[in-house]
Amino acid sequence: MATEDIAAAWQRALTVLQRRPQVGVHDDAPATARWAGDLRVVSSHADGTQMITDMPAELGGAGDRVTPGWLFRAGLAACLATRIAMGAAAQGIALTALEVRSTSSSDLRGLLGMPDTDGARVGAGPIGVHLAVQIAAPGVAREDLQRLVEQSYCCSPMSAALRDAVPVSLAIETDSN
Repeated sequence: MATEDIAAAWQRALTVLQRRPQVGVHDDAPATARWAGDLRVVSSHADGTQMITDMPAELGGAGDRVTPGWLFRAGLAACLATRIAMGAAAQGIALTALEVRSTSSSDLRGLLGMPDTDGARVGAGPIGVHLAVQIAAPGVAREDLQRLVEQSYCCSPMSAALRDAVPVSLAIETDSN
């Protein structure tokens, strides 16, 4: 889709949502993850798209697939890159390069349910996440690109989910055959 088409779609969405804000609230497409044996899990989208994850050999997996944690980082990076591209198009900025790198640090003890040396719970999630953006657009001031990235970060849904600690509910169904 050309930059002009993205900008036009952006403007149409703004117009509709300004008139009818309630239209903006919707259910997102579910992701369904099914255990496929060993430590492999197949995650599926309703459109049929599938992604297989596994764990590294050091943790009992085959180590030949990406991990769920990597999918998380990839989703975070892709979401921000998408939002930056949308924002650039809406502002008429022609990007020539855009790359978002998402890294994190974790403490494996949290995944394994191990306590810290003082007995305190070790978190299973990342200790910290870092996003690095490389962006280029000829004739656009550095400050304008910086502002575009910062505004996009504030509106990136996955970044917001981390930043704003979205509530998560858990429902459990068991079958004891």
